[in-house]
Amino acid sequence: MTSLREETRERLPPEVFELPVDKMREGYYADAYFNHARATLLQDGRHPRVVMQVFQRKDAYVGGMDEAIAILKLCSHDWDQLTVHALYDGDAAAPWETVMTIEGDYTLFAHLETVYLGVLARRTLISTNVRRVVDAANGKPILFFPARHDHHHVQTGDGYAAHVAGAIGVSTDAQSSWWGGRGIGTVPHSLIASYGGNTVLAATKFGEWASDDINITVLVDFENNSVQTALDVARTLGPKLWAVRLDTSEMLVDRSLWEELGDFKPTGVNERLVRKVRDALDNDGFEQVKIVASGGFTIEKIKEFEQRGVPVDAYGVGSSLIRGSNDFTADIVLTDGRPSAKVGRRYNPSERLELVT
Repeated sequence: MTSLREETRERLPPEVFELPVDKMREGYYADAYFNHARATLLQDGRHPRVVMQVFQRKDAYVGGMDEAIAILKLCSHDWDQLTVHALYDGDAAAPWETVMTIEGDYTLFAHLETVYLGVLARRTLISTNVRRVVDAANGKPILFFPARHDHHHVQTGDGYAAHVAGAIGVSTDAQSSWWGGRGIGTVPHSLIASYGGNTVLAATKFGEWASDDINITVLVDFENNSVQTALDVARTLGPKLWAVRLDTSEMLVDRSLWEELGDFKPTGVNERLVRKVRDALDNDGFEQVKIVASGGFTIEKIKEFEQRGVPVDAYGVGSSLIRGSNDFTADIVLTDGRPSAKVGRRYNPSERLELVT
């Protein structure tokens, strides 16, 4: 596995993350036993100098590292007394490989283990899922569309994790805020419904509103007649139309396929439907109009489409990108220079880690 970001080795500044510094520093988000451990050490006057080692157990692409470092910088009790080495967001990580070490007086950062591990777990899950989809798509754009499937508080970090993993677009401004982008989207079903179910009218009004830097993409499944709707929209918008988006429900068979049932799975966005839309657009002189496919796409479905050469130009992927787990663990492995890892763990230094300044 290789890094996603070999071209740049800069970290996001801590201020980007808008952390609740006071609450994190007081241990509000910490598992209680970490606060109790810290209080015990302080009462005893003991300040062990430890090496904390962080790892996970899968082939993964690291996400959340800059955020985890920001937590240590802003919410520890003395960052200047800590020495941190870490991989970068987007770096590949092997199972059990050390991705970060924290060295210093344990009482300075004991209260932060819960939050930095949680950040790494969530963001690495997103980065890894997105990278696998990007690889499956053979370089075609992946649009990151899971915002509606999760709490809004996760949007900013998830969007950045998707970005460093190779997602071309995200759907909300929050998801793109950490790198200065903006959300992208289509002419949605709600706008079409607001014009009485008339996709062409809604697309026309959207085109009149949209600035020249917006790639106009229109959902064409509202009437469950994607081929005809795609043609109608293309004929009306002409060169202003960038793409049509196929999003047929897995519970429906598009009207254009009703006479072809019997030898393929006809529901949802399937190969036959995509090819019919592509052929119809090409035959009518709209070869430049792209096709975005969405609705239940997973790594497996994208791989199948690519293996079969289905003419999709971009994939919109939603809830599958936030499913699964990628847990991290932190262990004290050295105390005052002596090995102190629990049985089954050991100090596992890595030359790949870079000093965090």
